[in-house]
Amino acid sequence: MKKEVESSGTKSNKIIELFRKYCTKEVIMYLIFGVLTTVVSLAVYYICINTFLNADNAVQLQIANIISWIAGVLFAYFTNRKYVFESHENNKIKEFTKFTGSRIITLFLDMVIMFVGVTCMHANDKIMKLISQVLVIVGNYIFSKIFVFKK
Repeated sequence: MKKEVESSGTKSNKIIELFRKYCTKEVIMYLIFGVLTTVVSLAVYYICINTFLNADNAVQLQIANIISWIAGVLFAYFTNRKYVFESHENNKIKEFTKFTGSRIITLFLDMVIMFVGVTCMHANDKIMKLISQVLVIVGNYIFSKIFVFKK
């Protein structure tokens, strides 16, 4: 019985150790602002689709996607710069250019997922947009960490 308690304690210590190693303030803040960026992007997308653009039209679907991307990138840059990566880069234009460039890569990922999912497979555009955003968040973190806000 004593061995089970020790083993259980060791397992919980390893879990706590892993949490401390990988769940840094930066990761937690990125997840919070990643979710908020997704909310901004999805809200703008849904407004576009439900007011003046038609998701059944492949071109209009991509226009809504790009408009929502622009809103998301602007929101993400300012929040990531200030709250997530706490950047002190003086050349904000260079930093914003790198940030936008990396986001263009994930925009193409988003567009491919939306094209294949909605246009080719006729899946629900709102569900596909949500799935796409999850993959985009992961890609954006990697690019931001490695190329944009590196210390």
